[in-house]
Amino acid sequence: MALASPANAAPAKAPEPIRNVVLVHGGFVDGSGWAKVYDILKKDGYNVTVVQNPTTSLADDVAVTQRAIAQQDGPVVLVGHSYGGVVISEVGTDPKVQRLVYIAAFAPDQGESVQSLIANPQPGAPQPPILPPQDGFLFLDRAKFAASFAGDVAADEAAFMADSQVPWGVAALAGAVTVPAWKSKQSWYLVATEDHMIPPPAQQMMAKRAGATVVEVPGSHAIYVSKPEAVAKLIVQAAQGKK
Repeated sequence: MALASPANAAPAKAPEPIRNVVLVHGGFVDGSGWAKVYDILKKDGYNVTVVQNPTTSLADDVAVTQRAIAQQDGPVVLVGHSYGGVVISEVGTDPKVQRLVYIAAFAPDQGESVQSLIANPQPGAPQPPILPPQDGFLFLDRAKFAASFAGDVAADEAAFMADSQVPWGVAALAGAVTVPAWKSKQSWYLVATEDHMIPPPAQQMMAKRAGATVVEVPGSHAIYVSKPEAVAKLIVQAAQGKK
């Protein structure tokens, strides 16, 4: 029996497009920051769900995100910003989750947490203005919020973000990932090259380690607010399965 030659072999099957997108925010903020990205994706025909994490502990945030995934009627593109990358790395092993998108996010390996990833900052790396814990929760210095978190966001919007901060639980920072989803799921990563919260070299390292498809975009840590078109573009790329 003759073997099939490459010329008459069946063509590779194109990736199935995914219409369900779940957006996961990070620390110090809530899901409202995704509004502009949400609007773009909705206009493009996607079914978009925005998770409202309590950011009290990784287990609590995973549970809330898990419920959002369960509500979807099919495969999911799971998107995380900043600490949200820890959440999607942990919950992304859910069978409904097919693709992961990291937006200036932590992408921990097994046993890693935000706390362990930021324990030894590179010399010269900017130090986020995190205030001492209060009752087990963290805040950023309001006066320094814009410069560190939202340097390219309109001044009035950055001020609102600073004044509407969500307390970030110390327990959430210490939450370690058990089985990183990026080891079994395709991933995409947007590196914010002007980020003063997670140094770009750290983002590049995590993206490379995850084997992610990487794009670099000039922007602050709040790039999902300041450059929603670029963020939405990468999410659509992931939804279409384009590397």
